[in-house]
Amino acid sequence: MGGIIIKTPEQIEGIRKSCKLAAQTLDFAAQFVQAGVSTEYINTQIDKYIVEHSAVPATKGYNGYPKASCISINEVVCHGIPSEQVILKEGDIINIDVTTILDGYYGDTSRMFWVGEISPEAKNLIEVTHHCLYLGIQQVKPDNFFGNIGFVINRYATAKGLSVVYEFCGHGVGLKFHEEPQVDHTSRRNKGPKMKPGMIFTIEPMINQGRAATRVDRADGWTARTIDNKLSAQFEHTVLVTAGGFEVLTDIHNEYAVT
Repeated sequence: MGGIIIKTPEQIEGIRKSCKLAAQTLDFAAQFVQAGVSTEYINTQIDKYIVEHSAVPATKGYNGYPKASCISINEVVCHGIPSEQVILKEGDIINIDVTTILDGYYGDTSRMFWVGEISPEAKNLIEVTHHCLYLGIQQVKPDNFFGNIGFVINRYATAKGLSVVYEFCGHGVGLKFHEEPQVDHTSRRNKGPKMKPGMIFTIEPMINQGRAATRVDRADGWTARTIDNKLSAQFEHTVLVTAGGFEVLTDIHNEYAVT
């Protein structure tokens, strides 16, 4: 787990700007989340928005991934490929995940959206998942163990009768799309490397209604679904370890006070 990059002040500022753009992209995309709209249409708008802001969508072409965003609906856990055939309908829950490259720096974030009225179970899943991200972020401070992020997330989600996806994780980010460390969302307490000021990484818990396991569609090699076809939700922020705690670089709505 060596090789976690401590970013310089100049790098942090560049990453902060890219993170802000990524978050603004999700705000922009929100208007298109409506019944009857295809995920491909939403992706096209995202692609245009990022490019118009002098940046590049990091997912496009990454290991062969074809689109500017990941849009994952209902039982899709992550890496849903936008398609003209996937049309949003009343009651759907949707995760939109974008990563921007601005002046060579990466910003990564995702959040949940929904169409019209959703079921109480879906609403509960989204609320629990959002709180899991909050709990994970509260663990970010110098000399804390990375494992404590996953420990508190898993403890809370399972107490609510839900499960935590263990096959996908958060990651270092900023100078590259995926860097050290791996940030697990289910972990043992006080395990893994320690956080140091200047480290930047994502926390992105994926929480399932049913079993934690996933399966990837053979047809496209990307789309990961819950193994039992029950709902999944995810929120993601890019977080900086500061001398006093954390700064959520993709938080443009002042949800998290800088510590």
